[in-house]
This record gives sequence, structure tokens and C-alpha cells, in this order.
Amino acid sequence: MSVSPQLKALGDFFRVRRSEVSPGDVPANVVGTSTRRRVAGLRREEVAQLAAVSADYYTRVEQGRVAPSDQVFATLCRTFALTAEQRAYAEELLNHARGHVMSVPGREAAHDRLQLLLDQLTDLPAIVFGPRMDVLAWNPPAAALITDFGRLPAADRNYVSITFTVPEVRELYEDWESVARTCVGILRREAAQNPDDPELAALVGRLSIADDDFRRWWAEHRVADQDFGAKVLHHPTAGRMRLNWDSFTYAGAERQQLILWSADAGTPDAEALATLVPQLDHPAR
Repeated sequence: MSVSPQLKALGDFFRVRRSEVSPGDVPANVVGTSTRRRVAGLRREEVAQLAAVSADYYTRVEQGRVAPSDQVFATLCRTFALTAEQRAYAEELLNHARGHVMSVPGREAAHDRLQLLLDQLTDLPAIVFGPRMDVLAWNPPAAALITDFGRLPAADRNYVSITFTVPEVRELYEDWESVARTCVGILRREAAQNPDDPELAALVGRLSIADDDFRRWWAEHRVADQDFGAKVLHHPTAGRMRLNWDSFTYAGAERQQLILWSADAGTPDAEALATLVPQLDHPAR
């Protein structure tokens, strides 16, 4: 009997989350008083008891051999104290395993209206992301801030790939690990939404071979879904800057996002960012 890849991913996700639950957070009548434990977190039979199912049933859930019922799924989410992002990710895997299949997007072009906005944004770095964080379009300030995307082969214009494989981007972010982990988490969420996407599978395969950090963090099954924030960058010419970033979705292209970088007005960060605007004057592609 073949195992559904979505159920296998869900089982792996639950297994990792189980290892992170402290026995001290579980009623003593479930975990007992023994201090000798050979596994991190909870045992499978302890999770089964909390979910009011047999140990064999929960084992099959972790092995991807059975889809948990809605009631068991909800109990497991509470037991593992899943965040809203983690629960949404698990629900997407379960829904796909039950036969709800979304269309699989391929590499696409930036929507005309988003491209029009890019053409008019001359003072702020801006990028259009597609599925998998593919870089679909950008303006000159974004190329000056991050990297000259036009010099990369079209197949390599993916922000997750760039974050892990382009040395100057690794050096750009003060907290590169946080940025990279977020990229992995966003990609992991994408994998739940589009489990049959061959380009996503190929991207994960390439990065897993190319980078040990990516391979290790991908195995952690952590998810992320961020819409705004701030990052500290160390630019080779503009110096250290604290920049805000915001993500906008256009109703006419829900799978695409416009990402803008900005700095608080009147600050040294804004002055430093302004120095990047004229550095590249070729059009984005």
C-alpha cells in the first residue's frame, strides 16, 4: 500500500512537534513520574492517550498510513500547541490528502498592473514575487539593494535560492539565519498548498543538495507566513541600514506579491537608501 506524500509530510510534522513538547506540560497521570526518558518530548503512546486513540492508530498517523479524523486532528493540534501558521499548514496537508487538489502554478510573468507599479516606483526598492518566491520582476533600486537579478539565469531567479546560494546576499543581512529560516518556512507552507508542484520539488531538491543549513531546516517542518517587518542590512556601499519591508497582494493576481523596502523619513537609514537609487539604470526584466 502506497503512502500519500501529504500524509507522510503530516506525520513527519507531528513527529517533530511531539519531540518538542515538554512532559512537564502534560498531566502526570499521562506521563507518570519516571525521570528516565529515551526520547525527546512525548512518547507516541502518551500522545495517543491524550488524543483518546490507540497507540497503533497514532503510530499509523505519524507513519502517514492513515488520515486523522477531524476530532483527532484538533486534539493533536492542541496537544502540540500549534501556532495559527502551523495549524494552517497541517490543515492544508490533510485537505490535500483527502483529495482537495489545487491547480499547480508554473513559472509566470508579473501581472501587468504590478509591472506598471514597478515602473513608477523609482525611489523605493520593489520586487514582485510569484509562487515559490520566484522573482518575477524588480526595479533598479531593488537590484542595487539586493543583487542584480538580471545577471542571473531566469531559472535561478528565486529569492529562497538566492538567499542560500549568492554569497553577497548572505553577507547583506545582519541576521542572515533568521531571514533564511523564514524563507524555508514560507517554502514549507507553499509545499502544503501545492504539494504536486514539480518546480517546487526541484527547488527543494537542489537546495537540499547545495546547502546543509537548508536541508536541516527543511527537515524541521517549521512554517512561516510574514507580511511585514524590518531587517538590518549591511550594504557594501550604503553601509548599515535598518529597512522596513511590506508585502502587498493584488486582487487580480493573488499568487503574486509586491514587496517594498522603505526607511523611516528623515533618518540616516533613509539617506543611505537614497544613495542606491541611481546606481542601476537598466530596466528590470
